[in-house]
Amino acid sequence: MKKTFKYQMKPAFEERMKSLIPDKDDFAQFEKIIHQEPLSFIRCNTIKISPCELLKKLNRKSWQVKQPYPNFPEVMLIESDLLPGELGNALEHQLGYYYIQEVSSMLPPIALNPQPEELILDLMASPGSKTTQIAAKMQNKGTVVANDLKIQRIKILVSNLERCGVTNTIISRKDAIALCSKLANLNYTKFDKILVDAPCSGEGTLRSSPKTFIIWNHKITKSLSRQQKKFIAFALKCLKKSGVLVYSTCTHAPEENEEVIDFALRNFPVKIETLALPLKCRPGITKWKDKTFHQDVKKTCRIYPQDNDSEGFFVAKLRLLEETK
Repeated sequence: MKKTFKYQMKPAFEERMKSLIPDKDDFAQFEKIIHQEPLSFIRCNTIKISPCELLKKLNRKSWQVKQPYPNFPEVMLIESDLLPGELGNALEHQLGYYYIQEVSSMLPPIALNPQPEELILDLMASPGSKTTQIAAKMQNKGTVVANDLKIQRIKILVSNLERCGVTNTIISRKDAIALCSKLANLNYTKFDKILVDAPCSGEGTLRSSPKTFIIWNHKITKSLSRQQKKFIAFALKCLKKSGVLVYSTCTHAPEENEEVIDFALRNFPVKIETLALPLKCRPGITKWKDKTFHQDVKKTCRIYPQDNDSEGFFVAKLRLLEETK
C-alpha cells in the first residue's frame, strides 16, 4: 500500500502549477499523486546479467516483477510489498545486477541513445544512475567521461560504477563550466554525445523527497536558470558537429526547462529533435508569464506524475549543426 504525505504545496507553487496544469480535474490528479510515495522501479544492469536471467532470480525470491515497456525489458517494476530496505539490501542489488532508479530518471539516457565506441560526456554524473545506464547501453565499450564536483559525490559515483562493473568510464572532479572551458581550448576529439542532467529545483521529486514541499522557493528557479544556461552554453563547445546533447531536469519550472532550451536555440547552431520515449510526454510550452519561447520547444518532453504514476521530469534533445567556439 502506498504511503501518503501530509505536506501541502506553498501557495505560490500551487499557483504556478495551476498555470501549467489549468484543467481542474487534471490538477486534482496531480495534487493527489504528489502526496503518494512513488512506485518501486529497478533497471537491470545488462553489463552483468540479462533481463530474462534477472527476472528468473527475482521470481525465485517470490517477488512480483513487471516489465511494463516491451521495447525496454531492462526497466522493471517491483509490485511486491517489500520490507523497508529489502530492495537495496538484496544480494542481486549488492552484486550489481540491478540499479534502483525511478523510471522517469531513465529517460535522459534513452533519449541520448549511446552506442558502443562513442565518446560521451556525463557532465553532472553522481550518483551514477544515468552513467551506469549509459555504459550498459554502450556494452561497456567506447569511453564515458563522468564528471562531478564534490568529493563525497565522487565517492558515491565510484562505488556505483564498481558495483555495476563499469570499466569504460573515466572520472573527473571539476566544476562543470571550468571542465568544458578547458576541454574546448584543447586540441582533442570532441564528444559524440553529452548529457547535461542539470542541478535543479526538484519540483518533480515531491513524491520521493517530500521535503521539497517545504524548501521550495521561486527565487531558486531564477538563479538556477542562469546557471543552467551557462552549463548548456559551455557544454556545446565540447560537442562535435552533428553531435547530440540531451538536457534534462527533475523540475516543472519553465525557467529551468523551456527557457534554457529557448536560450540554446537562439544563441547556438542547434536544432531540437523530436523524442520517442516510453512514458507519456506532454509538449514543451511556448509561453510563460511575460515570455515567449521558440516554437520548436514544443518538441521537448514534459513528464507529469499523474500521466505515468511517476516522478516529474523534463527532457530535451539538441543536435549541433556546426561546431562552436
